[in-house]
Amino acid sequence: MPEEPYKVHLENIFEGPMDLLVHLIKKNELDIYDIPIALITEQYLQYLDWMKMMNIDFAGEFILMASTLTQIKSRMLLPTHEEDDQEDPRLEITRPLMEYLQLKSAAEQLTERQLLGEDIFARGLHREDLWAKSEDEYIKIGLFELIDAFQRILESIPSDDRMEFSADKISVKDKISQIADVLESKGSITFEELFSEHTNKSEIIVTFLAILEMVKLALIRIVQHVQSGTIRLFYL
Repeated sequence: MPEEPYKVHLENIFEGPMDLLVHLIKKNELDIYDIPIALITEQYLQYLDWMKMMNIDFAGEFILMASTLTQIKSRMLLPTHEEDDQEDPRLEITRPLMEYLQLKSAAEQLTERQLLGEDIFARGLHREDLWAKSEDEYIKIGLFELIDAFQRILESIPSDDRMEFSADKISVKDKISQIADVLESKGSITFEELFSEHTNKSEIIVTFLAILEMVKLALIRIVQHVQSGTIRLFYL
């Protein structure tokens, strides 16, 4: 009996729908107060379709956000009259986005500090010595930056190479073990290097799923060099 395709469950470890919206706004260099809803809705749905295709199991909040964006898009298409004093439908998403960004910024500031007491914080050092010395040159990246990088790798594969994905042929568990062995010996590796020797899309996909699983299990840390844009994986 054939096994079902491997699924990566995002749970609450990876980003949520708000993070995807922020990613799309930054990627398209948009004004958060003047969001082109049609464009953002289309790209948002494309990410969800892509994650479904990759067997990435995301929470229902992503579907709810898709419904909200679609509804706002529909309202934007309705005719308006100059005498109507109606609120911009986009504020339904702009307001929570602004609140989310403020909360996220505050949370990131707190996580940079080490808890000493109930209301006392002091600045501490990162335990990951391998990359802490270059901390000012690297930034943490999330799921959607990884998806963009992975899509670029897939685009470099010849179009006649069929995408075959079967759990009984390729093991994510084995791929995790292989990546762990590489990181044990090297300490770190670039994202592109993990795919440089692969020509089969099935193995490339499993490698990506293994990376996501390792992040979820807190086995690796992924950062991006500010100047070069190179994504690098470090073993924790």
